[in-house]
Amino acid sequence: MNGPSAPPLLAARMAHIAPFEVMEIQTLARQLEAGGRDVIHLEIGEPDFRTPAPVVEAARRALDAVAMNYTSALGIPALREAISAFYRERYRVEVPAGRIVVTAGSSAALLLALGVLLDPGDEVLLADPGYPCNRHFVHALGGVPRLVPVDARSRYQLLAEAAAKAWTARTRIAMVASPSNPTGTMLEPGEVAALAALARERGGTLLVDEIYHGLTYGRDARTALEAGEDVFVINSFSKYFQMTGWRLGWLVAPQAYVREIEKLAQNLYISASTLAQHAALAAFEPATLAIVEERRRELAARRDFLLPALEALGFRIPVKPDGAFYIYADCSRLTQDSFAFAREVLGQAAIALTPGKDFGFHEPGRHIRIAYTQPVARLEKAVARLAAFLGKGS
Repeated sequence: MNGPSAPPLLAARMAHIAPFEVMEIQTLARQLEAGGRDVIHLEIGEPDFRTPAPVVEAARRALDAVAMNYTSALGIPALREAISAFYRERYRVEVPAGRIVVTAGSSAALLLALGVLLDPGDEVLLADPGYPCNRHFVHALGGVPRLVPVDARSRYQLLAEAAAKAWTARTRIAMVASPSNPTGTMLEPGEVAALAALARERGGTLLVDEIYHGLTYGRDARTALEAGEDVFVINSFSKYFQMTGWRLGWLVAPQAYVREIEKLAQNLYISASTLAQHAALAAFEPATLAIVEERRRELAARRDFLLPALEALGFRIPVKPDGAFYIYADCSRLTQDSFAFAREVLGQAAIALTPGKDFGFHEPGRHIRIAYTQPVARLEKAVARLAAFLGKGS
């Protein structure tokens, strides 16, 4: 029999869509677990917390009280107003509910933003390393992702000076994330303002991923919406509110784009989940906020344990992560091939890590992403296994 081959009518864009290596690692890890191994999962961007109980209870009440029909493509008014109030109370920024679009996860928010801004051949500036799906979304819409190499000197962030050098006549968007995946670093408010000013000057748009807002340690995040009403911002209920499987996010857009975004959402997915929207109304209640703030403190403790432990094993961490739940570690003292290293660690030590090749093309073999999404006791066990794997055990 012949082996598998590419479908005969495969769209050309698929040549640019790489597999998500973290999911490949997870598949291998699940296979080990099926064989009886105890795998410590530090690969997936999803902590071990359950959705807060008040959110789950709100969903149960809604099932009895609310008709689960389609909603407006913009989202239910009560949730849009709640998000607006959240910006006012937490960030001291006025964001009218009319500029807020509730979406089927933050991925849908990104798709909508790119959909109304990009024509085929238009360029989007992105930091390298960065979240891989961003560049794949650009490709899927016929755009051209321009990956700008960044390193520890800029805290792995795309700053205005580098963006200005990379900007061309075809550039339409500069996209940044704060805190970022995979590095957990943040942009300073002045840096965001400089990027917004550059985009404005060049006739483009600044698009900011803020889905890890709320998960910051030792400092509070400030929203890019401070930089002007022409900035697009993406956020999500997945990370801070621990609602990953509910698939709910939002997009804040300039008012002039909202009708166009609504039309696109109507055609792409009609509306976000009705049940998830009603559940999310409880996300902003004091009881829920108390839960997620306690979990933020737990994540900070995990980070603070893991950072020195990894450095003692030979990893270099030139920039301390400000937020999210990732450490982007330089593993070049231990290996020059993080992809092979991740597989060896999984096979021999039963620890799942994500190789740098998932996140771009700038020195991926030197880096590995470690997600502190397990309790400290499990992290201690992971460190002990890594020490034994590296021959540094007691």
